[in-house]
Amino acid sequence: MPLLQTRKLVKRFGDNTAVDHVDFAVDESELVALIGSNGAGKTTLVNLISAYLRPDEGEIIFREHSINDWSSTRRVRSGIARSFQLVSLFDQLSTLENVALSIFGREGKTDRMISPAKSDRTVQEEAEDVLGRFGLEALADTSAGALAHGERKLLDVAVAYALRPLLLFLDEPTSGVNTRDKTQIMDTIASVVRGGKMAAVIIEHDMDVVFRYSDRIVAMHQGSILAEGSPEQIRNNSAVVTHMLGGSVLS
Repeated sequence: MPLLQTRKLVKRFGDNTAVDHVDFAVDESELVALIGSNGAGKTTLVNLISAYLRPDEGEIIFREHSINDWSSTRRVRSGIARSFQLVSLFDQLSTLENVALSIFGREGKTDRMISPAKSDRTVQEEAEDVLGRFGLEALADTSAGALAHGERKLLDVAVAYALRPLLLFLDEPTSGVNTRDKTQIMDTIASVVRGGKMAAVIIEHDMDVVFRYSDRIVAMHQGSILAEGSPEQIRNNSAVVTHMLGGSVLS
């Protein structure tokens, strides 16, 4: 049984069917790339799974439980987390405090969220460990607003990782960064995901990133799944080449 699966999932916006009877699955400890042109339905699918939207039809199953009626909070606590293309951090707080807030929320310590992270030694130590995994330990006391763009991207993923998810959705984790930073970010993310024995789904437009780091690729087109398979299978899939790769196969 997959860690997560959707069955005939549908989401309509007026006359537009953004997600059209989609069967999508993620196995444990798998790194999946979700690709497609703008408007293909990728973000809508993730929004349905993470409860930012409600499906019109179909079912979402996580760890063998139907979660259609679960709130976003319950889904997070059950093990589904995400980061966003537009990084959302508390810029006035330090890097460590941003991670600590995520830990406080996970542990239900909402009464402590306005307190400095260093007032709770257990939370501080865990936050420091998370920062270390993402190579941000030297920036623990730096305000999030003062970080470089690539560092902000990593911190956003670290904040999601601090929720201890079983399944982590990452929306464009390398957008807006240069090639060198993309490699550093994805090397770090891949190492953390695989070392933490979690699954991850990455929405990504950079095909070099997709083919280099994915275990499996799912390609969406006009709200439906066009193809899925290993990087090699997708690289040589004629429908994907036609609709997404500009008619040329990547070497």
